[in-house]
Amino acid sequence: MPLTKQLLLFVDVVQQGSFNKAAALHEMDNSFLSKQIKKLETELGVQLLNRSTRSFSLTPAGEDILRQAKMLSDTLAQVQSIADAHQSEPKGTLKITSASFFGQQYLQPVITQFIQRFPDVKITLSLDDHKTDIISDHFDLAFRVGKLKDSSLIARKIAKTNFALVASKAFIARHGSPQTPEELFDLPAVVYSNDDVSLDLVRMSEQPKGQALKDYKMKGNLKVSDVRTLIAAVADGLGFSLIDLSNLEQPIDQLGLKPLLTNHHLSTMDTGIYTLYPHRKQTLLANTFIQAVQDYIGEPAFWEQYIPNYHKLYK
Repeated sequence: MPLTKQLLLFVDVVQQGSFNKAAALHEMDNSFLSKQIKKLETELGVQLLNRSTRSFSLTPAGEDILRQAKMLSDTLAQVQSIADAHQSEPKGTLKITSASFFGQQYLQPVITQFIQRFPDVKITLSLDDHKTDIISDHFDLAFRVGKLKDSSLIARKIAKTNFALVASKAFIARHGSPQTPEELFDLPAVVYSNDDVSLDLVRMSEQPKGQALKDYKMKGNLKVSDVRTLIAAVADGLGFSLIDLSNLEQPIDQLGLKPLLTNHHLSTMDTGIYTLYPHRKQTLLANTFIQAVQDYIGEPAFWEQYIPNYHKLYK
């Protein structure tokens, strides 16, 4: 194996924190990877890692060589990016990560059309509701819904988030139709929650058409980490909920749901739908795919049609 490849494997072993994870990343046998790192140490004439049964640590030489190997990795990525920019049409491999629902509902249809249009393109789609490290796991693109955290990644907003407070008609018949935020937030709720985020805080105006915003806490009798389960629980009348319209698969009328307090301003709390990538200069393949996703979603996003006259609500 070339020295360059061995150095890149060394970087991955350190970034992944284990030989097993680095081997899985490259779909290779763990023992084969270990032999390549030992060959690298023999070739360089220095020990890079102090190994124990369950862990490893970098030697002083390993730390110095790791810094240079990371620079090599960045340089090779830039070289590939330059080459990709001169292609007449997208080619190559694209590795994408996304939350499960967004990937199933919006990325998979685009991927189908994209590969049919560009048959030389290969795409790997990893669906995970826990945010992955796109640099250490070698992802080219990550699609995220929510509020961005500070990072070294480049972010591009591809769609707005559109929120609504909804409940089932049966729930409203049982509890009445709340006329104020105080009345609503005294009722049981269904809350989306996972390790990364909990949507139990709602920022909205106290008065109809008001501009003064207040934070309201939802009483989550049920917390779920899957958006389909959340919508089903609301439709079953277990509680009202704050939903992102992109989590709907059909109009709310068909689900037996109604929007609540639509004459109050509802804040998106600086959220959005973004694609993240590690390098500012993006490849033709990545840019073309991002544009395909944006074209599929539309502007305004087609899910706004799932609540009649949504563009006039929550203003």
